[in-house]
Amino acid sequence: MTGTPVLRLDGLAVRYPSRGFRRPPTTVIEDVSFEVGEAETVALVGESGSGKTTIGKAVLGLTPVSGGRVLLAGRDITRLTGRARRLLSSDLQAIFQNPYGSLNPALPVGRTLAEPLLTSGSTLSRAEVHEHIADLLRRVGLPEDAAGRYPAQFSGGQRQRIAIARAVARRPRVVICDEPTSALDVTTQAAALDLLAELQRTFGCAYLFITHDLAVVKEFAARTLVLQRGRIVEEGPSAEVCERPRHAYTRRLVAAAPVPDPVLQRRRRQERTDMRAATG
Repeated sequence: MTGTPVLRLDGLAVRYPSRGFRRPPTTVIEDVSFEVGEAETVALVGESGSGKTTIGKAVLGLTPVSGGRVLLAGRDITRLTGRARRLLSSDLQAIFQNPYGSLNPALPVGRTLAEPLLTSGSTLSRAEVHEHIADLLRRVGLPEDAAGRYPAQFSGGQRQRIAIARAVARRPRVVICDEPTSALDVTTQAAALDLLAELQRTFGCAYLFITHDLAVVKEFAARTLVLQRGRIVEEGPSAEVCERPRHAYTRRLVAAAPVPDPVLQRRRRQERTDMRAATG
């Protein structure tokens, strides 16, 4: 970790009640602890069902926490609700996977970007809000007249740029990025990652970057945590985790990452099959 911890998870646990008589709760997350420093990007990697999205929801207050704590800039936010949770929006934001579903189709883009700027206590004038919106659009590579258009008038990559602009509108300290590029093609994905990196350099926000793809995080994230069945099984600098994985599960994830060379891809596919057979 670099710098002061701005986000800290301490022994986080999430368990859901099981249906049926005398059946124990289902454990989704168990004893997860890590920190994210100021302006740092930490990747949380795992297959579908590993619990990584549940961790993001727990931080955002979208799923109940069964044990442990979530601290934002030293403040325990684990069980905040209502107005206290809404007041966190200036420090904690999210970018979700689906750019088609994350924007309100009934609102023009300008209204969508204005909402986080007009929260309780805002002293911005209408002219200042307009200026902020124009600046956000410029920063994410969209023309100023995009403010008057609706989400359906934009491509998937452009919609995700709008969602990114909304997330950084109030200069948050932490942004939870939940598979923000997985719905995009390779070229658009790279552009979105470049944009996130540029905004981080400009605003100093920290990212918890949730993904299933180790290939994406190798250059983007400073550190990577690998999650399997609700527990962290490996962590370290991203290059080290991707190039010299220690845990068998991480090695399977690395082998599953696509590569452009068809010969190498076939060899890695066979290696992945062999590893699964060896581990049962």
